[in-house]
Amino acid sequence: MKFNKWTVALAATGVVSLVSAVQADESHPVNTALSSTTLSGYVDTSSIWNFGSGSTVANRFANTGSDRQDGFNLNLVKIALEKPIDEGTWSAGYKLETVFGPDAVTLPGRLGNATTQVALKQAYIALRAPVGNGIDLKVGQFDPIVGYEVTDSYANPNFSRSFGFNNLEPFGHTGVLASYQATEILGFSAGIANGDNGGLQGGALTAQGVRGNALAESSKVYMAALVVKAPESTGWLAGSSLYAGVVNGDRAGAAKDPTLLYVGVSLATPLKALSVGASADILLNGDDAAWSASGKSYANAYAVYAGYQLSEKLKLNNRFEYATSGYGAFLPRSVEDKVIGETLTLDYSLWANVVTRAEFRWDRAVDGTRPFDNQKNDLSLSANVIYKF
Repeated sequence: MKFNKWTVALAATGVVSLVSAVQADESHPVNTALSSTTLSGYVDTSSIWNFGSGSTVANRFANTGSDRQDGFNLNLVKIALEKPIDEGTWSAGYKLETVFGPDAVTLPGRLGNATTQVALKQAYIALRAPVGNGIDLKVGQFDPIVGYEVTDSYANPNFSRSFGFNNLEPFGHTGVLASYQATEILGFSAGIANGDNGGLQGGALTAQGVRGNALAESSKVYMAALVVKAPESTGWLAGSSLYAGVVNGDRAGAAKDPTLLYVGVSLATPLKALSVGASADILLNGDDAAWSASGKSYANAYAVYAGYQLSEKLKLNNRFEYATSGYGAFLPRSVEDKVIGETLTLDYSLWANVVTRAEFRWDRAVDGTRPFDNQKNDLSLSANVIYKF
């Protein structure tokens, strides 16, 4: 414990004791409020080699975009502060996630203009109402409630993101979300957020309705989800889950509201080392005349995941995808596109707190076009190193 010179001088004369000074310092309101706050985050880096002479890639997340090919990359740095809520009381907490780096320009909560590489990924107040089993509330900016994959790369089975994650699912909302765990098996969540001024995809669900602007003040996004978890009594299926959600947006200038339907499943298997999963993203009314030449508004993305723990430190993950849309959602320079994707990731835990992965990805256009520098196929090899703290 470090004391200022006045405290030391008073202690020397016997006016105060260092023990009382320590107790006073520990009971200070600021120290009490911060006592249960946790600090966490990560540094995410990568290197990508794209086979061939071109660098045109499918429409995936920024960390594997055209500007990241054939070089070394700093993707994202995250610093998070969180005070979790307590169980069974009228408790409160918060979460603040600040991200820095090139990936930040694609996320909601960006500070500054469209090229600023700093964003508030999440910033919300967490509240608990001890009603029934407890109603948990998030007030502020929070992550989406749908999706098999998340923004934090290390939490996904693969380094590159799925077609559904980048092109169909929102990246975040600003509003209120309520969650309730009805039983050990069944949970619910529902929320309302600001309207969408740019499209349901790509995390644009943070615009606020303003009187007189193209986006009406009544424009809002509505969301709901349920999750069913297999209890311990189900044997080897224990820990498996089925998740279903819907997000209804309200886009300026669109005749109909875009609606995303999501279903995801994660299954344990009789083989302890093997896990499987699947997801389906179905976007209705995703088309906007301003960026569509076909007039067809559908977009669907399906993915199947499998992971196998080869040893204590080595794991192999595979993702197979099929995606199609009526307005070129997934492929560059396409209108009605169809694409398949195969991603193979080898994850080896060599250092403590470090994620080290090697990944091979193959995207193939099956709509008759050649969108990858006049090729049907795009192949790449990536190395991903992340330090978590």
